[in-house]
Amino acid sequence: MASTAGAFAADVAVLTPYQSSVATNQMINVFQDKAKTAGWNATVVDTRGDMGQLASRIEDVIAAKVAAIVLVSVDPTQIQDQVNAAAAAGIPVVTIDGAKAPGVVLNVTSDNFELGTKLSDFLFGKLGGKGNIAKFYYSAHPGVHQRELALDAALKKYPDIKVVADHYVVVPGPVDDARKTTENWLKSQGDQIDAVWAAWDEPAIGAQLAIEADKPDSKIIIAGIDGNPQAVELIKSCSHIKGTVSQDFDAMASLAAEGLTGILAGKAPEKAEIYAPAKLITPETLGVTCP
Repeated sequence: MASTAGAFAADVAVLTPYQSSVATNQMINVFQDKAKTAGWNATVVDTRGDMGQLASRIEDVIAAKVAAIVLVSVDPTQIQDQVNAAAAAGIPVVTIDGAKAPGVVLNVTSDNFELGTKLSDFLFGKLGGKGNIAKFYYSAHPGVHQRELALDAALKKYPDIKVVADHYVVVPGPVDDARKTTENWLKSQGDQIDAVWAAWDEPAIGAQLAIEADKPDSKIIIAGIDGNPQAVELIKSCSHIKGTVSQDFDAMASLAAEGLTGILAGKAPEKAEIYAPAKLITPETLGVTCP
């Protein structure tokens, strides 16, 4: 049984396959700050998109008898055997921007279905409820998949919105992958696309780069999710990106650290899943008037 008697000097293993993501890195940095304040020894492992390596490294930290495991931006069901092994060893598993699963004592995330609904309603409203969209999605992440399901639900409410192109984004490297994909779309069906629905901001940024380079006068509008600082700057500069649904990643990491403090003190969380708030960012909310 791993020792969880008191939070001080507890060894906490933080693991992710996606630290190259701006949002994931932000959450890890905030969590590390909170860990330092709590007196924990937090070690970060990034497997750079390799889920097999992630499973292996989780097995390593279980063997090392860490006090807790924190998974960031991971679907725990993809590594369920390792999560089960941690639980069997008495090691609490907390996920940030993940999902509920057996063996996970706490998941802190956004209501991703709500994020997807906000994005879809905003984009469809900008189109006047009619037009063709291209979508960037990534079903491997449980939260991002929920956004895609929200899009499917929104499309049923808007029969005059059609998805004419879609692409499963390559991760790592989503900006470049989306840029290249958008370049191909512009060549093959650029006149048919009215808007780009991006399940998170990095593909939206890639689409913006392609449109700005190849078709700057295009009326295509783009929207995404996360509140990525680069996306916010592009919205402020009146680019083709017209909105992002901002997640409070700092709050997610802080809530996870707060929850883990209680867990290490022997207190079970009141809820297995906590949602951090989200808001829509547009030129208007930033005080900008675009032509």
